[in-house]
Amino acid sequence: MRKILNWLFVFVGILGLISVRFVEDKIFYDPFLAFFKGDYKVATIPDFDSVKLIISHLLRFLLNLFFSAVVVHFMFLNKKWTLQAVALITIAFLFFFPIYLWCLYSKMEVGYLFTFSVRRFVIQPIILLLIIPIFYYRKKLEKN
Repeated sequence: MRKILNWLFVFVGILGLISVRFVEDKIFYDPFLAFFKGDYKVATIPDFDSVKLIISHLLRFLLNLFFSAVVVHFMFLNKKWTLQAVALITIAFLFFFPIYLWCLYSKMEVGYLFTFSVRRFVIQPIILLLIIPIFYYRKKLEKN
């Protein structure tokens, strides 16, 4: 029964991550959602409110971080690993977010594709997709 409950929490965490993605245009300020969904190669870069954008991305990061921590914690049932996952995700955000902001302030002079790719690391829990296989491998090594 406990194992089923753990996987239920993993499922809830994944649903939380998915729901953040589905409601992004309703609860977060991000004029670049439409920009990157459209043909951004011919569109003009939208004007944006820096403070609102930063606060919105920080809120989104915190929601993604919470749901990612739930997934990791209930997959591996190891507080130390959960804290390590939170630290890795936070470090990645702290690395990519200033780069993304620089891309926006420089009017994407480094290119739209680069800005789009860095943006993915800022607004999506991509690091979680790397952490889970690493922790599974780590768990397998500890058993041997």
